Amino acid sequence: MNLINKHELQRLMEKCERPCVSIYMPAHRAGREVQGDSIRLKNLLNKAEEQLIAAGIRAPEALDMLEPTRQILTDTIFWQNQSDGLALFISGEFMRYYRVPLAFETLAITGGRFHLKPLLSLLTGDGRFFILALSQNEVRLLQGTHYSVDEIHLEHIPGGLEEALRWDDPERQTQYHTSSVTPQGESIRRATAQGRPAIFHGHGVESATEHKEQVLRYFHKIAAGVHEILAGEHAPLVLAAVDYLRPIYEQANTYPHLVEDGVPGNPEELSAQELHAQAWNIVRPIFDRVEERAVEEYHQLAGAGSDQASAVLQEVIPAAYAGRVKTLFVARGTQTWGVFDLDAQRVAVSDAAEPDNEDLLDLAAEYTLLHGGTVYAKEPDQMPAASPLIAVYRY
Repeated sequence: MNLINKHELQRLMEKCERPCVSIYMPAHRAGREVQGDSIRLKNLLNKAEEQLIAAGIRAPEALDMLEPTRQILTDTIFWQNQSDGLALFISGEFMRYYRVPLAFETLAITGGRFHLKPLLSLLTGDGRFFILALSQNEVRLLQGTHYSVDEIHLEHIPGGLEEALRWDDPERQTQYHTSSVTPQGESIRRATAQGRPAIFHGHGVESATEHKEQVLRYFHKIAAGVHEILAGEHAPLVLAAVDYLRPIYEQANTYPHLVEDGVPGNPEELSAQELHAQAWNIVRPIFDRVEERAVEEYHQLAGAGSDQASAVLQEVIPAAYAGRVKTLFVARGTQTWGVFDLDAQRVAVSDAAEPDNEDLLDLAAEYTLLHGGTVYAKEPDQMPAASPLIAVYRY
């Protein structure tokens, strides 16, 4: 399972060999509904097969194309490890799936490109963030949106200070445990919500300074792993940790979007949902301020008749392709079908979806994100102007 980011978006744009099948469905983490998820996917695959045949693909070829995905239907472990939504992309021998903290509407689309718009809310500038829940015993990295949260699987990151020290010095044989008393000269106080001390037994007495240096080395390993996972991201990262650990991690941190405020207390005592609720209260004002400034900038430019803002589809898409779009507002749940001719840099709009055309709003958002722009997916009645597509240019 892969994390949705700009690199994955580019991979999906490049890997599609016509015909391309895109499937979205809600999923469930536990309960009786999990069995229904497999049935739902089976029905969507049957619908995709019908679409492929209707598009001129021979029935045996359509069956072969979807067969690897159908093997998931009976994979018990797969269905026991879900999030709120499941997205699958199938093209030729390529198949990719994503578990995401977003409950999709059920959808199967076959066309000349993958249909990526339902994913864009995970990449837009109005509500996606990360939480790093950090203690000396465990590390959790969570991806959140306004309404949901999901834990990201961590690899090559030590699960705790003791493990990190073993990596540094396997001969050390450090033992680490908590105690309700503090033997003089033998222990240092551990910053936890309980306030209980940590005792290190090894080749000598550990001073507070030495312990802080060990924690810093541990945090450098975590920061390196987080930076690798979030490479290319611009979403805020909220740190959840006790006060003692926060400045130490800030010293190790290399991710440029770590926010100043954090979730206080011992995160080991908080569920993902509790961390999400507190972190959202921190990042929401950040999102609101940035979006308000973007709306103000559009109105100022549009009101002055500047050529640095546009709500004309035929102008915006070539600009997005060239990397000129700094901010894009796109109407959620709206499609405008057509074709973008790369050679002629010309947009042709169609009245309805056809085998060779694509959702042009989706396309504009993809190009904007790939070039480092910010996309806001809004309800149609919340758009800054009466248009499904509004752009502010870099130049």
